[in-house]
Amino acid sequence: MEAAPHNQAETELTITSPEQMRELGRRLAKLLRAGDLVMLSGELGAGKTTLTRGLGEGLGVRGAVTSPTFVIARVHPSLGDGPPLVHVDAYRLGGGLDEMEDLDLDVSLPDSVIVVEWGEGKVEELTEDRLQVVIHRAVGDTTDEVRHVTVTGLGARWVEAGLEGLSA
Repeated sequence: MEAAPHNQAETELTITSPEQMRELGRRLAKLLRAGDLVMLSGELGAGKTTLTRGLGEGLGVRGAVTSPTFVIARVHPSLGDGPPLVHVDAYRLGGGLDEMEDLDLDVSLPDSVIVVEWGEGKVEELTEDRLQVVIHRAVGDTTDEVRHVTVTGLGARWVEAGLEGLSA
């Protein structure tokens, strides 16, 4: 069940380079705290891992953030006193919550920032409050670096979180 519109915040951005996508991740990291779930969606090559790399930089976590496609989930511990980043690629997970629970995501959720690529229909039940980031390539030339990014905060956690400041 979708959150009611009054329990939702949304902002739209246009990103024109991979470095801008990483910078968006760094800005987004400033809004994140332990227990947050971020769902990323977009086609292959849209910039999901690039955004997550910026999140990792902004959160100050250890290890290079790369696509976790073959390991499914990768934990990046904090180098300071912030939360660890758990980066999940749910693309190959077919069975929704059962398989996600096998990864023990819900156990680490209260202590971590969880970023899930390809998680639609699979992780929504972990928490009512979540951030959905949808990345669209500009229509036309597929080599174009332009991306349209919609960041939607669902649930009370995100109503006053300052998402509108991401475009600054």
